[in-house]
Amino acid sequence: MPRHDDLGKPRGTPGGPSYDPDAFARYAERMARFLGTGRYLAAQTGFVIIWIAVNVTAAAQAWDPYPFILLNLAFSTQAAYAAPMILLAQNRQADREREEIERDREMNFRSLADTEFLAREMAGIRIALEQKANREDVTDAVDRLTHALERLHGVELGPESGHGDLGDHRDLGDLGDLGEPHGR
Repeated sequence: MPRHDDLGKPRGTPGGPSYDPDAFARYAERMARFLGTGRYLAAQTGFVIIWIAVNVTAAAQAWDPYPFILLNLAFSTQAAYAAPMILLAQNRQADREREEIERDREMNFRSLADTEFLAREMAGIRIALEQKANREDVTDAVDRLTHALERLHGVELGPESGHGDLGDHRDLGDLGDLGEPHGR
């Protein structure tokens, strides 16, 4: 016996009522913002004063006599719709704040990683600067070379001797172990 239902389509009521939850939530936020304004409260207060004044002064033709049951019913209906809309607006605001907190947390994590990277780079630069030869290291090496040359050739080569070069002593031979500069 062949099947008459199409398995490519889900079961349900096609063409039934549907709505966009985000559009309704945006509407609820606008209503919640409107219900929380001073303008709305002033308008509602004016409406209540006019309602009561008309129903008290026109007692014979009052459509809502003294206990104002119709007015109370209108406020109850308004509250029944306003409270869920305000809660929906608060939930959307809480969701936005949660997303913002998550973005801030990610940004703080990236900033911390960048800061740690820069701290490591600065430590590497500091170590490299400590290992570089300074003026004393170069001066000590030049002094040792000068003394080694003086020993080999018996010539005073210091700055006070007035000799700026080695003269005819071009073949210096083996200078021996002159050592390393200090700090290496």
